[in-house]
Amino acid sequence: MILHSQLSIINSPLKKRPIAIDLFAGCGGMSLGLEASGFDIVAGVEIDPIHALIHHLNFPYTKTICQDISELNTTILKDIIPQKELDLVAGGPPCQGFSLMGKRQLDDPRNALVFEYLRVIKDLQPKYFIFENVPGMLTGKHQQFLQELMEEFNSIGYRVAKPRVMNASLFGAPQKRKRLILLGSRQDMIPLNYPMETGEFNDVQGAIADLNSIPAFIGVNKGIESEKLDYSGFRKNFSLKPQGIYRLCHQRERDNLIYNHVGSNHSSKSKQRFQSVSAGEIDKVSRFLKLSPTGLCNTLRAGTGRDKGAHTAPRPIHYQQPRCITVREGARLHTFPDWFLFHETIWHGFREIGNAVIPLLAKALGDEIIKNLTIDINELEINNLNGFEPNFMTYNLNQASKYWSVSTDIIPKRKRSMKVKQ
Repeated sequence: MILHSQLSIINSPLKKRPIAIDLFAGCGGMSLGLEASGFDIVAGVEIDPIHALIHHLNFPYTKTICQDISELNTTILKDIIPQKELDLVAGGPPCQGFSLMGKRQLDDPRNALVFEYLRVIKDLQPKYFIFENVPGMLTGKHQQFLQELMEEFNSIGYRVAKPRVMNASLFGAPQKRKRLILLGSRQDMIPLNYPMETGEFNDVQGAIADLNSIPAFIGVNKGIESEKLDYSGFRKNFSLKPQGIYRLCHQRERDNLIYNHVGSNHSSKSKQRFQSVSAGEIDKVSRFLKLSPTGLCNTLRAGTGRDKGAHTAPRPIHYQQPRCITVREGARLHTFPDWFLFHETIWHGFREIGNAVIPLLAKALGDEIIKNLTIDINELEINNLNGFEPNFMTYNLNQASKYWSVSTDIIPKRKRSMKVKQ
């Protein structure tokens, strides 16, 4: 396990911004939303070497830790914290045992990671925490598990707000996506409230229309010159220079290109079929939804890991082009700005997006904590960061594992069925 931070700060040192740690960080959806609120992410923990590398690429000032959290000694995290108190810990433990999409089991061993999250909170005693999970955690017999978890938080000195299922589309995201959120406040802190829904509606075309005239790149991660894109309206939030909802983000060193506009090489037959499907309808063969330009995107999912066959999740069909959306279009529908980078392989890129918290929702949560900390966001330092490593977008598992000095077995291998010879 290696900690990485290859930051050069061109401006003054980071002192005035509150600090947060992102557990189960993935590519950094939660990290991004919190930075947009004014936090600095001092550490990110992610088990997948490829996703950890993408997080490191996008957050060069963060100490990235590629490790199974169940094997992580919290002393490492304590040593990273540059001040006496940690303001926030956020994270969403993998929770397949609670998901409404599949088999639900209270004894699913993957749910043990929920208690690892609890362990970190107990050891670090941050002022606040954000716990996010699937809405299925609020249903049926799982409610008992959630109640017990809340009691555990209470026992280590935290008041927990009543759990709430929040829909990102009600906060301005052009995608239907619901997440269960728990907000915790240390007993000596002002209790947290959930953010109010903004009522702002942003549709699919408002997010991706300027990409319509640019053909999807097939098999190569070419960049698009930023001058060819239209950053007006809602799309101002996606520009290479952080502005709009991302105006408090640090300025990353980047070239003038927008990457990850990569798509699948569909057959002519598939393209003809996609073309014939009406907007808002489902293709009868692929079962893919064709997006409506004036509607919301359906929930973008991650697909399965390599232990479950490495299947790509269904991706929606573009409302105008006879193809599935590209990784960059998916990123925009998830409210990632164009300066945020993903792995160039479609499967990895969409897994990074599908597993991520929608940054716009994470920002809404972070804003509430900033208010409770009585921080004037106008006084926060915004720094220029360098250390751009675009080759990280190309690393395979072997390369990424070598970079972090971890075994490739840290990610479960695909399970193959054994056929009995007749």
